[in-house]
Amino acid sequence: MTGPPSTVNKRTANKRAAERRGRGAEWLAAAILMAKGYRILARRYRNGAGEIDLIARKRGLVAYVEVKYRARRAAAPFAVAERQKQRIRRAAALFLAHNPSLAAFDQRFDVLVVSRFSLPQHIKNAW
Repeated sequence: MTGPPSTVNKRTANKRAAERRGRGAEWLAAAILMAKGYRILARRYRNGAGEIDLIARKRGLVAYVEVKYRARRAAAPFAVAERQKQRIRRAAALFLAHNPSLAAFDQRFDVLVVSRFSLPQHIKNAW
Protein backbone atom coordinates (compact mmCIF):
# COMPACT_ATOMS: atom_id res chain seq x y z
CA MET A 1 0.00 0.00 0.00
CA THR A 2 1.27 3.38 -0.88
CA GLY A 3 0.13 6.77 0.20
CA PRO A 4 0.38 8.88 3.29
CA PRO A 5 0.50 6.99 6.61
CA SER A 6 -2.91 8.36 7.61
CA THR A 7 -4.49 6.83 4.46
CA VAL A 8 -2.84 3.47 5.15
CA ASN A 9 -4.04 3.57 8.76
CA LYS A 10 -7.61 4.33 7.65
CA ARG A 11 -7.54 1.42 5.21
CA THR A 12 -6.25 -0.90 7.91
CA ALA A 13 -8.89 0.34 10.36
CA ASN A 14 -11.65 -0.11 7.75
CA LYS A 15 -10.43 -3.61 6.97
CA ARG A 16 -10.41 -4.52 10.67
CA ALA A 17 -13.91 -3.11 11.13
CA ALA A 18 -15.17 -5.13 8.16
CA GLU A 19 -13.54 -8.26 9.62
CA ARG A 20 -15.28 -7.66 12.97
CA ARG A 21 -18.64 -7.17 11.26
CA GLY A 22 -18.09 -10.36 9.26
CA ARG A 23 -17.20 -12.40 12.35
CA GLY A 24 -20.23 -10.98 14.17
CA ALA A 25 -22.46 -11.87 11.23
CA GLU A 26 -21.07 -15.42 11.20
CA TRP A 27 -21.71 -15.78 14.92
CA LEU A 28 -25.29 -14.53 14.47
CA ALA A 29 -25.83 -16.82 11.48
CA ALA A 30 -24.63 -19.84 13.47
CA ALA A 31 -27.01 -18.94 16.32
CA ILE A 32 -29.91 -18.61 13.87
CA LEU A 33 -29.16 -21.96 12.28
CA MET A 34 -28.90 -23.66 15.67
CA ALA A 35 -32.25 -22.14 16.67
CA LYS A 36 -33.68 -23.69 13.49
CA GLY A 37 -32.41 -27.11 14.55
CA TYR A 38 -29.13 -27.26 12.64
CA ARG A 39 -25.95 -28.60 14.21
CA ILE A 40 -22.85 -26.60 13.27
CA LEU A 41 -20.18 -29.00 11.98
CA ALA A 42 -17.56 -26.39 11.11
CA ARG A 43 -16.97 -22.64 11.20
CA ARG A 44 -14.61 -20.93 8.77
CA TYR A 45 -13.68 -24.27 7.27
CA ARG A 46 -10.59 -23.92 5.08
CA ASN A 47 -8.81 -26.31 2.79
CA GLY A 48 -6.68 -26.03 -0.34
CA ALA A 49 -9.75 -25.33 -2.48
CA GLY A 50 -11.30 -22.49 -0.50
CA GLU A 51 -13.23 -21.48 2.60
CA ILE A 52 -16.77 -22.14 3.77
CA ASP A 53 -18.15 -19.85 6.48
CA LEU A 54 -20.42 -22.43 8.11
CA ILE A 55 -21.12 -26.10 7.53
CA ALA A 56 -24.31 -27.22 9.22
CA ARG A 57 -26.27 -30.44 9.44
CA LYS A 58 -29.97 -31.00 9.95
CA ARG A 59 -31.35 -34.52 9.74
CA GLY A 60 -30.23 -35.93 6.36
CA LEU A 61 -28.92 -32.61 5.02
CA VAL A 62 -25.55 -30.88 5.00
CA ALA A 63 -25.73 -27.15 4.26
CA TYR A 64 -22.70 -25.14 3.19
CA VAL A 65 -23.52 -21.61 4.25
CA GLU A 66 -21.92 -18.44 2.96
CA VAL A 67 -22.57 -15.59 5.40
CA LYS A 68 -22.73 -12.06 4.03
CA TYR A 69 -22.98 -8.82 5.92
CA ARG A 70 -24.47 -6.05 3.82
CA ALA A 71 -25.46 -2.57 4.90
CA ARG A 72 -28.50 -2.87 2.62
CA ARG A 73 -30.38 -6.09 2.07
CA ALA A 74 -31.04 -5.12 -1.57
CA ALA A 75 -27.38 -5.88 -2.33
CA ALA A 76 -27.70 -9.44 -1.00
CA PRO A 77 -28.65 -11.30 -4.20
CA PHE A 78 -25.39 -10.14 -5.78
CA ALA A 79 -23.22 -10.89 -2.76
CA VAL A 80 -21.71 -14.19 -3.98
CA ALA A 81 -19.85 -14.05 -7.29
CA GLU A 82 -19.62 -17.06 -9.61
CA ARG A 83 -15.92 -17.50 -8.91
CA GLN A 84 -16.61 -17.61 -5.16
CA LYS A 85 -19.39 -20.17 -5.71
CA GLN A 86 -16.94 -22.39 -7.56
CA ARG A 87 -14.40 -22.16 -4.72
CA ILE A 88 -17.09 -23.03 -2.17
CA ARG A 89 -18.19 -26.02 -4.28
CA ARG A 90 -14.60 -27.30 -4.49
CA ALA A 91 -14.09 -26.77 -0.75
CA ALA A 92 -17.33 -28.68 -0.08
CA ALA A 93 -16.14 -31.57 -2.26
CA LEU A 94 -12.90 -31.78 -0.27
CA PHE A 95 -14.84 -31.55 3.00
CA LEU A 96 -16.92 -34.55 1.90
CA ALA A 97 -13.80 -36.45 0.86
CA HIS A 98 -12.49 -36.02 4.41
CA ASN A 99 -15.91 -36.81 5.95
CA PRO A 100 -17.21 -39.79 3.95
CA SER A 101 -19.90 -40.53 6.53
CA LEU A 102 -21.72 -37.41 5.29
CA ALA A 103 -21.56 -38.35 1.58
CA ALA A 104 -24.99 -40.02 1.66
CA PHE A 105 -26.61 -36.84 2.98
CA ASP A 106 -28.31 -34.32 0.71
CA GLN A 107 -26.03 -31.35 0.01
CA ARG A 108 -27.16 -27.74 -0.26
CA PHE A 109 -25.52 -24.32 -0.73
CA ASP A 110 -27.15 -21.53 1.25
CA VAL A 111 -26.53 -17.85 1.84
CA LEU A 112 -27.41 -16.17 5.10
CA VAL A 113 -27.54 -12.39 4.80
CA VAL A 114 -27.15 -10.16 7.82
CA SER A 115 -27.88 -6.48 7.36
CA ARG A 116 -28.42 -3.46 9.55
CA PHE A 117 -31.94 -2.63 10.64
CA SER A 118 -33.55 -5.79 9.22
CA LEU A 119 -33.92 -9.42 10.16
CA PRO A 120 -31.35 -11.88 8.82
CA GLN A 121 -32.41 -13.65 5.63
CA HIS A 122 -31.65 -17.35 5.10
CA ILE A 123 -31.63 -18.13 1.37
CA LYS A 124 -31.80 -21.89 0.97
CA ASN A 125 -30.51 -23.51 -2.22
CA ALA A 126 -28.95 -20.21 -3.25
CA TRP A 127 -27.17 -21.95 -6.13
